[in-house]
Amino acid sequence: MGEVCRIGLDIAKEYFQVHGVDKNGKDVFNRKLKRKNVLAFFANLPPCLVGLEACGGAHYWARALSRLDAGHTVKTCFTTPCKIVCPEQQDRCGRCQGNL
Repeated sequence: MGEVCRIGLDIAKEYFQVHGVDKNGKDVFNRKLKRKNVLAFFANLPPCLVGLEACGGAHYWARALSRLDAGHTVKTCFTTPCKIVCPEQQDRCGRCQGNL
């Protein structure tokens, strides 16, 4: 597997879904993290682009990830909420991949 270069992060109250891909778009990891472990997880990664869905908490996490000495570039993007697109499927992993 290659080295991660892009990460999609879906934030929530307690558990965050993190999906990383390499420069060829191949999956490197897909993990569920507790809120308290997020910053430590990103501190141990090489510099990469992190995509967040723009919402109330996204600005806090964008600032927190940018402050790490890891050198991540954090971008927030507007995405259509999953419940509008597909009400029967609340797939956090799929939403996370959409942030890439």
